[in-house]
Amino acid sequence: MKYPIGKEGAMTPEAIIVEADLARREHQASVLAMLEAYSADPMGDGHPLSEYARANLIAGLRAHPTTLVFLAFRGDEAVGMAICFRGFSTFAARPLINVHDFYVASALRGRGIGRMLMAAVEQKARATGCCKLTLEVQENNSRAQRLYAAFGFERGHYAEGAGGSLFFWKRLPDA
Repeated sequence: MKYPIGKEGAMTPEAIIVEADLARREHQASVLAMLEAYSADPMGDGHPLSEYARANLIAGLRAHPTTLVFLAFRGDEAVGMAICFRGFSTFAARPLINVHDFYVASALRGRGIGRMLMAAVEQKARATGCCKLTLEVQENNSRAQRLYAAFGFERGHYAEGAGGSLFFWKRLPDA
């Protein structure tokens, strides 16, 4: 599905956004290329994807039942992506979408491609009855934080006076 985002629904000359079909080889290659670039970016993981991740990413995304991927294209070239996963809010008893990986090619940042991607994600969330969008962002990624704030994202909090939510992780060793 194409998402013609822009003024009055027209596609901008910068990019078009498509919901990826991970059965298509060209979409698989685009997702892998975009995630490889994001992983190497200082605002991503800061180093290239592992051989294991490169070899297993597409199969893993295809097998995961809640995967949702958006790609930004300029012509035939992928220039951005949003890898998302559907979740469920127990407090709202409705689905949600978590934006897990979000990337725009560094040479094209500031041209509205990130806004187009985020608009497509939000459009999908609204169309599927989601109660919210969630994401995480590095503290020093002010550019991304400005984009997210422009879309109404704020630090999560559940009850007045309880403070904001924090993101924690525990890495598990390979089996």
